[in-house]
Parts: sequence; C-alpha cells; structure tokens
Amino acid sequence: MKKKRASQAGPRTSLDGQPVQNDLLQAMTAREFSLLRPHLQRVDLVAHHVLYEPGDVLKYIYFPNRGLISLVVVLKTGKTVEAGIVGKEGASGTALSAGIKRSALREIVQISGDAFRIKSEAFQKVLTVAPDLRKALARYMVLLGMQVSQTAACNRLHAIEQRLSRWLLMAEDSAASPLLKITHDFLATMLGTDRPSVTLAAGLLQKAGLIEYSRGAVKITNRAQLEAFACECYSVIRDYSKQF
Repeated sequence: MKKKRASQAGPRTSLDGQPVQNDLLQAMTAREFSLLRPHLQRVDLVAHHVLYEPGDVLKYIYFPNRGLISLVVVLKTGKTVEAGIVGKEGASGTALSAGIKRSALREIVQISGDAFRIKSEAFQKVLTVAPDLRKALARYMVLLGMQVSQTAACNRLHAIEQRLSRWLLMAEDSAASPLLKITHDFLATMLGTDRPSVTLAAGLLQKAGLIEYSRGAVKITNRAQLEAFACECYSVIRDYSKQF
C-alpha cells in the first residue's frame, strides 16, 4: 500500500491552509510531518531583514518556501562576506538540531519571499521523536558545510565574473526563479568586493547575453552559457548535492 504524504489529503499545508513548498518539509514522512504541522507559523521574508546576528539566541528555525537567506561572516572591522545561501531546499537556524542555541553568523534575507518558522522549544521537542527529520537535517548540514567550504575557496581564488556567475546560478536554484531582485550594492557585500567591481562583472555577463540587469534586479537569460562561464565551484556544489 502506498503511504500518504501527510495526515491530510492533497498537497501539504499548515493548519491554517498555507501551502508548504519547502523541500525538507515536503520530504518528511506523514507521521513526522503531522507532529510538526501544528507548530508551523507562516511569516513573510522581507528583503534585507536580519533574522539573526552573530551571538543571537536562535528563537526559531525557518523553512523557506520562497526567497533567499544569506549566511554572512561579519568581521570586527564591519566587513562582511557571504559564506552560504539558504532557499526552499533547506532551513535557517539549523544549529538548533545539534543543540546549539546561538547563531555564529548573520542570517539575512537577501531575496524576499515567505517561510514557515517553528519556535525552538517546540522544534527540539518534536525532533526527539522524529528520527527521519534528524537524519534529513544532518544530511542538509553536511551539504551546507560543503557549500560554505567551496564558497570560501571560490571567493579567494576566482575572478569576480566567475564568482558572480556561480552565485547567480546557486541563487536561481535556491530561489526557484531566474529573476533575482537584488541590488549591486548588496551583491558586492555578499561577494566581499565593491560595487564598481560587481557592476563591471555584471556588464560583462550582460554583454555576453547571459543575463539582463536593471536597477534592483538581475535575470538569467542563458543558463547553459552562464554555467559554462562560471568557475568549477558551482558544478562541484551541485554535483555533490545530487548524491543525497
């Protein structure tokens, strides 16, 4: 007999009928999702809203449906660089699944959307009786750690045009949209460079017919060629993710 995806018929939703699009929540067994479902609270993800600063207590875990969250390293000088991104494939605040109560990074909404959040106490209580969810989160954290490591190497060793290409491809995968509402200023902060460098790199990609950019938005117009132009880091991260 084929198992039902959830305790309710049809597509998965929260108790108040909000559709669930997050991959981790979609992949849960019906029994474990029924335990988590009463605790799901839908929230808007507003661009540039900071979910956590380094050292903040993790009050919630967030499961994005749409949009993009950046994981950002903040130095004492105030300089920042993006270490990883989270979209509908994952979650923000996953340290809670390992019993860690404070954030090590700035977790900031980069592209607006929406998410389900769960209070830390409720999440950790459910986690004790949800072994499949624990395994899924452990796998996701391994993948996220690999993404962070590869991104660090990319930011150190590759040209800005390649880094921008890699970021745009990853962002499209996570946000599930070729149109990315992002400014050059914010991209520069995430890539650890300056705005003129990002503008020059974006101009090169646009001249080659790979993207279109305007004030506050970038659209991928030729994904295949953008993948060919990007450094190896994108394919390394993508191919590693496919193993799971």
